[in-house]
Amino acid sequence: MAEERNSLPGRVRRYAQVGRAVGGLAARLGAERVFGYRGDRSAQAAELTRALGGLKGPLMKVAQILSTIPDVVPQEYALELAQLQADAPHMGWPFVKRRMAAELGPDWQGRFSAFEREAAAAASLGQVHRAVGLDGRRLACKLQYPDMASVVEADLRQLKVILGLYAAYDRAIDTSNIHTEIAERLREELDYQRESRHIRLYARMLEGEAGVHVPDVVADLTTRRLLTMTWQDGQRILALRDAGVEARNRAALNMFRAWYRPFYGYGVIHGDPHLGNYTVRPDHSINLLDFGCIRVFSPSLVQGVIDLYHALERGDDELAVHAYRTWGFTNLSREAVEVLTLWARFIYAPLLEDRVRPIEENQGTAYGRGVAEKVHGELRRIGGVAPPREFVLMDRAAIGLGSVFLHLRAEINWHRLFHELAGDFDAAIMGRRQHEALAAAGLTA
Repeated sequence: MAEERNSLPGRVRRYAQVGRAVGGLAARLGAERVFGYRGDRSAQAAELTRALGGLKGPLMKVAQILSTIPDVVPQEYALELAQLQADAPHMGWPFVKRRMAAELGPDWQGRFSAFEREAAAAASLGQVHRAVGLDGRRLACKLQYPDMASVVEADLRQLKVILGLYAAYDRAIDTSNIHTEIAERLREELDYQRESRHIRLYARMLEGEAGVHVPDVVADLTTRRLLTMTWQDGQRILALRDAGVEARNRAALNMFRAWYRPFYGYGVIHGDPHLGNYTVRPDHSINLLDFGCIRVFSPSLVQGVIDLYHALERGDDELAVHAYRTWGFTNLSREAVEVLTLWARFIYAPLLEDRVRPIEENQGTAYGRGVAEKVHGELRRIGGVAPPREFVLMDRAAIGLGSVFLHLRAEINWHRLFHELAGDFDAAIMGRRQHEALAAAGLTA
């Protein structure tokens, strides 16, 4: 199998593509800083979204992630970027034939009973084709776009430029750790064999979870740039928005368990709850479809997440400070702790009340936006804070899932769900369970 490498020509081509998309934004932000005026951010954001929406690759995924981290980018940009869907135009049949031959050999078509020429779906790093295996199983073949190693490196460099421009005139959030975390996860996502091990890990962690379905990997049809797994039938979860309350609640409950049983049980989280990464079956169970962005946390960090819950429950400021430090926050002043706790109270609020309730009582169009604006203003006032790397995907999961629950208008006793999954947490036991699960999947912590 040929191996694509990060290359200078590939990066140069990508710089040119992305430069056209973000160059105007850079100029306008620079002018705002130098001349002190504020342009029409909504129009700027819409223009940036249109430009990025036509580009395959990780910038689309990065934009979606940034849209959920409180005020890393201006509100107008966040609202627009959140609308980006990984639905760029598909690569044609000539590309597919070349790529499949490079991955499986010139006789690759003989390894399938059927293989659809047209892609069924497009993702940020590749596209998915329906196929049928020689054993009759319906398959999903995810085929990576060409030259993606170069694209990732070019996009990460452009991301640093974009974050640097914003940080130059607004220092409420130090984005250096955010960039580092996103960079590591994106580089991992290029390796589809690693993703296949993530699938095996999730199958183990969610074993016996009737409301969640994980595909089977077809190992002999999987390489670093081709991932073949069993096809999962389902519809987009937001198709349930107008369904009855029982259906909406059941789907939301299954989503919650799909994300947080692995976290509290094994210290593993799916860091990309994007709408294209799961579907719902007629019985309202959930199909997980994408396993590229997976993060493994230490037992002590999971303990810190639970400690913060108890700190808020009891009003224990000392325990809250201990929890923040366990997460990786440093140089915490009293004011910084108070501001962080504003955000924490919002995130944990549904878990603290033992009653059936929506995920957010004052439901708006953007989950947490009002709280994020207040937190951002306070952080700017006290001189800013540097979120640790571990914060990025935990916050992404919480806000991403919260947005889904908001769209579904789900009303659940989140408190009891949390206690069912985390009530008997023991860091030592979780550590052993995590080690065994990772080893069985061929992964290391």
